Amino acid sequence: MAAAKKAVLGPLVGAVDQGTSSTRFLVFNSKTAELLSHHQVEIKQEFPREGWVEQDPKEILQSVYECIEKTCEKLGQLNIDISNIKAIGVSNQRETTVVWDKLTGEPLYNAVAAPVSPGPSDPVAVVRSGSSVPAAGTSSVWLDLRTQSTVENLSKRIPGNNNFVKSKTGLPLSTYFSAVKLRWLLDNVRKVQRAVEEDRALFGTIDSWLIWSLTGGAHGGVHCTDVTNASRTMLFNIHSLEWDKELCEFFEIPMKILPNVRSSSEIYGLMKISHSLKAGALEGVPISGCLGDQSAALVGQMCFQDGQAKNTYGTGCFLLCNTGRKCVFSEHGLLTTVAYKLGRDKPVYYALEGSVAIAGAVIRWLRDNLGIIKTSEEIEKLAKEVGTSYGCYFVPAFSGLYAPYWEPSARGIICGLTQFTNKCHIAFAALEAVCFQTREILDAMNRDCGIPLSHLQVDGGMTNNKILMQLQADILYIPVVKPSMPETTALGAAMAAGAAEGVGVWSLEPEDLSAVTMERFEPQINAEESEIRYSTWKKAVMKSVGWVTTQSSESGDPSIFCSLPLGFFIVSSMVMLIGARYISGIP
Repeated sequence: MAAAKKAVLGPLVGAVDQGTSSTRFLVFNSKTAELLSHHQVEIKQEFPREGWVEQDPKEILQSVYECIEKTCEKLGQLNIDISNIKAIGVSNQRETTVVWDKLTGEPLYNAVAAPVSPGPSDPVAVVRSGSSVPAAGTSSVWLDLRTQSTVENLSKRIPGNNNFVKSKTGLPLSTYFSAVKLRWLLDNVRKVQRAVEEDRALFGTIDSWLIWSLTGGAHGGVHCTDVTNASRTMLFNIHSLEWDKELCEFFEIPMKILPNVRSSSEIYGLMKISHSLKAGALEGVPISGCLGDQSAALVGQMCFQDGQAKNTYGTGCFLLCNTGRKCVFSEHGLLTTVAYKLGRDKPVYYALEGSVAIAGAVIRWLRDNLGIIKTSEEIEKLAKEVGTSYGCYFVPAFSGLYAPYWEPSARGIICGLTQFTNKCHIAFAALEAVCFQTREILDAMNRDCGIPLSHLQVDGGMTNNKILMQLQADILYIPVVKPSMPETTALGAAMAAGAAEGVGVWSLEPEDLSAVTMERFEPQINAEESEIRYSTWKKAVMKSVGWVTTQSSESGDPSIFCSLPLGFFIVSSMVMLIGARYISGIP
């Protein structure tokens, strides 16, 4: 029997999507952006102490090789010739810090990650770190207790004023970014100290560790990063696009351990066989794209024009707005960051970034803490039953209010309750809360940029909820546009890789995304109603302020940080509702 003929699809491009909880490898058709196959591997997080989060760099690397090999096997089963894979891009969790031995290839400590559990960061603690406001980038993550004292010590040494770091990097001094994690490793891990002294140490974010390892490691691996990841270290000057000598001296980081900074789209090196992991299906394929995850999503959404923005809906929300070739410094607590630089000789583009602390997390809270739903998917069904919150507003300020308020004394509340209110109304109010918070960030972006947003492009797991998407369009009073292909982060990395000079299989034109259709949600209420609902939300936000005093906040007593008003409103209101129904004979 003759062998099945291999499918001819034109040039293919692969993308490594390395996140905090899993690693994936995806392969796209460069002519249509169609996703052909992928494989995913979960990775572990370690919590050696409260507020510490670590990951094993070797496990991360092994997961990448496994995903590549398994995806290639799946392509073979589909009769797709893997020799058509012409390039590989890398998208990665940002800020996570790795230091390794360049002679042996062995990590000198676990990767130090941004904490994502067990509890939200305390904005008061970030303010105490010396920044004028908490880092907007920390608003959907958790405070890194490991490095807090490092930040406090550094803040005492800031020359002049608190703008020393921010004016160069676009970032406030915070536990979230890589420089502080690296400083902690240099201060506390003897193996790292010794390797630096002996000129054996290399530093990088996850992209650097992967590219160095995949291109040969100790046997000629390429030590590099791209501008988007470099811009999240607090060591990189976003104006000169170079490591900043003054910042390195301030953090006391030896510049010799830093990776070379490259554009987001160029050939960094070629894939090499891993004999120890018996992996080499894509040997010789160039790695030619590299973007931090949020920048990759911006590229994957084709947000190439000034004023175009995307919002990723996950545990929190990450909003990025392309500000073009100029740095825009926010007056509303947003971060200035590098969006992308798609070629060695191409211009750099910048973005404003803001984040919503509690998005998908509020749905999980309704499921795990209140038991209103059994699965996250049930929230849409409950909300659909009533189609309104019936005047109920939910402010999920579980750990204070972030941008644009920066109010650590706030705690969560549910208000506007009546005897008629039921769990469906609360579910609807929870979805509205995600949308109202998104509007507040976008309003801040509009004020900083001076360019009113014409529409919002969206991605992330929560975008499958059609009620949420329609609510978002109503509350923003602009269209919300969702791509049919949800893998925008991996797609962005693949696009950067395929467009690189010397590869040239992706032109970055809209017609190259012919397999990606768009679902558009238009506002279905009038502007007046949208504004009334938004102003009522703001009234509810003000009611959430002042529940925790500064003295209590700084005491560190965890009992102080419980959502007292939220629990009080829920319990007392439910008691009244149950009592009223019992008295009136309503079942």
